[in-house]
Formats: sequence, structure tokens, C-alpha cells
Amino acid sequence: MTTYLDQAHSGIWDVRASFLPAAYLSGVSLVGGIAMLLPPQPADPGAIEQVLHRLDALVITGGKDIDPARYGQHPHPATDDPGRDRDTWEFALLDGALKRGLPVLGICRGAQVLNVAFGGTLHQHLPDLIGHEGHRPGNAVYATLRVRTVPGTRLAALIGESAQVQCYHHQAIAQLGEGLVVSAWDADGVVEAIELPGDQFVLAVQWHPEESLEDARLFAAVVDAARRYAGQRMVT
Repeated sequence: MTTYLDQAHSGIWDVRASFLPAAYLSGVSLVGGIAMLLPPQPADPGAIEQVLHRLDALVITGGKDIDPARYGQHPHPATDDPGRDRDTWEFALLDGALKRGLPVLGICRGAQVLNVAFGGTLHQHLPDLIGHEGHRPGNAVYATLRVRTVPGTRLAALIGESAQVQCYHHQAIAQLGEGLVVSAWDADGVVEAIELPGDQFVLAVQWHPEESLEDARLFAAVVDAARRYAGQRMVT
């Protein structure tokens, strides 16, 4: 699981640190997986290979906005200052994971990373597009939205026709990356999930499944895919 790299407070300390909210770890451990944290660091190709060799799946987690330069845009006034170290690290991990056939789950920012990696673009500030702040109410309060899945997609097979989900995002997928398909929308016409068709498990949701672990089906799915990947690797 990828992590943040930001200023953090702990007791008397106020330092730059790598961290991840515990809910993500709970999502993996709840369904029998083992979480390993992948803090942003120099994305040397050899290091990326060593890291991925030890993993059975990759989860790209939430966080600050991607540098708009990666999809050919200038920053919107509401876009976060770029965290280029994390961007570089996660795009390199994703590229290596896709080449290996490693299962991938993207969460919020992770969906945007997946889309941009395939040549897609983002809406940098959803309120400009849809006229309200309903996807990110603010003050760390998650919005509850209903999403509808696209029939025939992997996501539809996992969660059914629709689901109530927890959202906190002000950006969203604009032009879809080449080769990807949309697997869920919300009532505003915002893309809420994308995936890569085929046998490899590559699925990303714009919402935060770690915030509603009474429904852990997405975490269960990526952990199951990790078990299959590990089993195949042992055979070969």
C-alpha cells in the first residue's frame, strides 16, 4: 500500500513523515491480507523491481492531487501543490505492476493515477463542472453517494448494480485513459470507477472503501487476486 509523505504531528514532533490512515490497513487485514507500506522514495528501476518482486498486489491509496503537468494541464487555483516525489514513485510502481501482471487496486487518488498512466486527463475542480461541493463537503467529512455500476464489468460482478459509498474528492476523471473502461458512475455523471478489461485484476474506485468496512468486498477481491497471483508465481 502506497503512503503519504507530508508534514505530520506526533506528540512534540512536527516533522515530514510517511504515513497512512489505519483504516486502509484494517481493510486489508480484515479479509486476511498482510499490508506492507510503500513510502515515497527514489524510483530507481532496480529498487522498483526489488519491491514488486516481494509483493502479491499493489494498492495505490488516496492523497493529494497529481501534478497536472503529467496530463498536459496548468494547475487550477484549487489544485494541491504537487507532491512530485510521490507521483514519481507511484507511477513507477504502477508501470512495473502492470508489466508483471500484479493485481492493482486504486483508491481515490489511485483511480486518478491509473487513468493518467494510460494517457487520460482529470477535471481539476469538480465544482466548476457540476456546480456544487457534494463530493467533498470539507472538514474531513465524507459524502455518502450512490454509484451505479456498468453491467458486464468486474466491479459490477463484485458489488452488484449499485452501492452507497463514501467520497471525498474535488477532482475526477475527464478523458478516459486508452484501454480502460468506466465501471461506475454517480448521479452527477461523474466517473466513480474504472478498470482494465481482461484477466489481470486492475480496478480503481474514486470513493473510499476503507471508510465503510462493513462492506469489505473490494479489499477481499484484491486479496483474493493476490492469493491467485502468489499461487501462480509459486508454480512458475
